Amino acid sequence: MVSLKIDNKDLTVEAGTTIMEAAAALGIDIPKLCFLKDVNEIGACRICVVEVEGKDKLVTSCNTAVEEGMVVFTNSAKVRHHRRTLIKLILSQHNGDCSSCSRNQNCSLQTIARELNVHTNPYRKELADKTWNKNYPLIRDNSKCISCMRCISFCEKVQKMNVWELTGTGAQSIVAVSGNRDITAANCALCGQCVTHCPVGALSERDDTEKVWKAIENEKKVTVVQVAPAVRTAWAESLGLDEEHATMGHMADALKRVGFDYVFDTTFSADLTIMEEGTEFVKRFSEGDTKDLPMFTSCCPGWLRMIKAKYPQMLDRLSTAKSPQQMFGAVMKSYFAQKIGVDPNDMVVVSVMPCVAKKDECTMELFYEEYAGHDVDIVLTTREMDRMIVTAGIDVNTLAKIECDDPMKEITGAGVIFGASGGVMEAALRSAHFLITGSNPDPDTFKDVRSTREVEGYKEAEYHIGDITVKAAVVNGLGNAEALIEKLLAHEVHYDFVEVMACPGGCVGGGGQPIHDGQECATKRGAKLYDLDRSEKYRFSHENPSVQKAYEEFYEAPNSHKAHMLLHTVHRPDKF
Repeated sequence: MVSLKIDNKDLTVEAGTTIMEAAAALGIDIPKLCFLKDVNEIGACRICVVEVEGKDKLVTSCNTAVEEGMVVFTNSAKVRHHRRTLIKLILSQHNGDCSSCSRNQNCSLQTIARELNVHTNPYRKELADKTWNKNYPLIRDNSKCISCMRCISFCEKVQKMNVWELTGTGAQSIVAVSGNRDITAANCALCGQCVTHCPVGALSERDDTEKVWKAIENEKKVTVVQVAPAVRTAWAESLGLDEEHATMGHMADALKRVGFDYVFDTTFSADLTIMEEGTEFVKRFSEGDTKDLPMFTSCCPGWLRMIKAKYPQMLDRLSTAKSPQQMFGAVMKSYFAQKIGVDPNDMVVVSVMPCVAKKDECTMELFYEEYAGHDVDIVLTTREMDRMIVTAGIDVNTLAKIECDDPMKEITGAGVIFGASGGVMEAALRSAHFLITGSNPDPDTFKDVRSTREVEGYKEAEYHIGDITVKAAVVNGLGNAEALIEKLLAHEVHYDFVEVMACPGGCVGGGGQPIHDGQECATKRGAKLYDLDRSEKYRFSHENPSVQKAYEEFYEAPNSHKAHMLLHTVHRPDKF
């Protein structure tokens, strides 16, 4: 233990604790821009400097360990002068058009500048500029980049995709796509983690809200919107609603007021996905297809982009089932279009997803009978939906809790937990148990895939279902997924069924979710989904009345020819 004094307050902390951590224990928040715990602790921005008695130079608090008897001042005149000067220098190379920035009022640079009372800047403005493909789902604006290195570090150390690097020298250095490549050639997974970990507005999703407004305003179009399970855990965070008034029902009311004709919960197609994917797994397992390598889930487009880029030889190990988003789009353009007597060409299907990669996934084409087009037409992130609600002038405190539209309004707890890491696996095993034994297990039988011991970045569990044993693994984060694949290929481990989600924590921590700089919210949001699961009337996907009705009236049976035509796909290495 080490005893020291910070801002005239005595405390004792463990050896190895940084000054920043020690100050936080006293409730002292030291400003920082580049710091990300365990990911980016390089002290590059130098905003976190503090004064240590007996030292001439200020020290970075993020990576300086405490010492016995140390006396620290986090807000001395010398510290404030240094920080103000640094902020002014950073602002001289930063596009300060805050009012039109998606991160306005949610920007760490803006917040620190305000807290330091920086209103004027004597330094000449010099902005970096680099052209960018504005049609790409991920947008980079180098005029706003502060070279904090967060995007580089997270992509390299956590996701292992190595998309970004620092190029140039001195004042001319900028963050660019690694290897001097165009972003479209970089095999970016579009996980969006660089967006949610950027402290400013240098990275963002492509804004597609105007496309949606135009569709809503077009009287010839029927607008349909679906909302992913993970969105309900986060959509109200930036709107100031408490949990009681931030349900799917309240969100449905908001979307109706925005102007959508029909509002649906993607949880329905999550249940549909389980019927297709679960049936496929049971068939592949029983035929011995998983004896060497497992079947992988195929719900996450970020994961699909990664495996196509790095392990194209593994594509046949993916489930052929489309993701819940794409399945719902196919349902809209076939079953639902037929139900309401609308030509699919006159329908605009919008998805609200916690994900940036879904914007690319919706380019997947659907060919069915006489219709050729897209399952889903436009994808919005949770952040974009929130902006549309604000633009519509809706007082969120007046929202009512309403039901989604028929005939796909029934959902199950199994579908809800799709948004959390382990949720897809747990939901699939619940129904696989029924398909194998003809009876339902206790709904919480497979909860170990949420909490069982972690093995080098992933979770594993073994279950006895009837006369068979299924070995399952759950992994989130692309770096962890890559490590697991290498172990599978080296035959160091064996699993029958593996769930992969690109984003740490799963979809609840997706790259399209509301941003809280310096906070990881996936665990809290995931817990909310499991609470909802326990409160649902149905907890097994195969018991969803709406899903049962869809099969009876249209899809015939899971994995039938008709189901394969609409709800499954072929994974091609050349299609991203």
